[in-house]
Amino acid sequence: MGLFDSVKAALGISAESDATREADPDDLFGMSTAYVTMEADLGFAPVGEAALCFSSVDSTDFASTVEEVEEILHAGSEETGTEFRRHADDHGYQWVVLADDDPEDLVTSIHFAADTFVERGYGSRLLAAVFGFERTRDSSDRAYWIYSFRRGAYYPFAPKNGEHDGRIEGKLESVLDGELDLEPDKEYWYPLWPDSRGGHPWG
Repeated sequence: MGLFDSVKAALGISAESDATREADPDDLFGMSTAYVTMEADLGFAPVGEAALCFSSVDSTDFASTVEEVEEILHAGSEETGTEFRRHADDHGYQWVVLADDDPEDLVTSIHFAADTFVERGYGSRLLAAVFGFERTRDSSDRAYWIYSFRRGAYYPFAPKNGEHDGRIEGKLESVLDGELDLEPDKEYWYPLWPDSRGGHPWG
C-alpha cells in the first residue's frame, strides 16, 4: 500500500482548490501541548520522530531553498541534537524526517523548516507535517497527528492492519478538539499509509 491512494488529489490539487487559508507554520506550535495531552490522557507517547512532506519544483531557486532548510536544521542539530534526513517516497514527494527524544525540539525544527519554505515563497509546496505516537502499553497501536498546510488544520490518523482504527481516531478527536485546530470536514482526513508494515508514513 502506498503513501496515499492519490497524493495529488489528497493533500495537493484538491486540498489546494478547497484551501481555507494560507499555510501558517505557527499552527505547528499547538503540538507542543498536544504531546503532553496525548501521553497523560490517552496513553500515547511520542515515537521520537516527526516529518515534513513537500513537493518539489524543478528550479535552482527551489533547490537553494531546500539547501537553506538543511543548513538551518544542521545548525539546530548542533544545539539540540535533533537528527534529520531527506527521503523521497515512491510517489516523488520529498520528506524531511527529524529524530529527537524531546518533542519540543521536533516541533521547533519542523516549524523552522516550514517557515523557511513560506518565507522563500514556497508555502504552496508544503503538504503536511506529521507527528507520530504509539500506545505506551502496546506499541502496535500507533497514531499520527497530520497538519495539512492546504487546509490549515490538524486531523488524526490511526492505521491498523491496513485500515483506519476509527475508535482511536474518534477518541483523539474528542480529547484534542479545542487544543488543536481540527479539520471539521472528514473528507479531508486523508490517510498517509506507511509503505511497509510497521513503518511510518515518512518511510
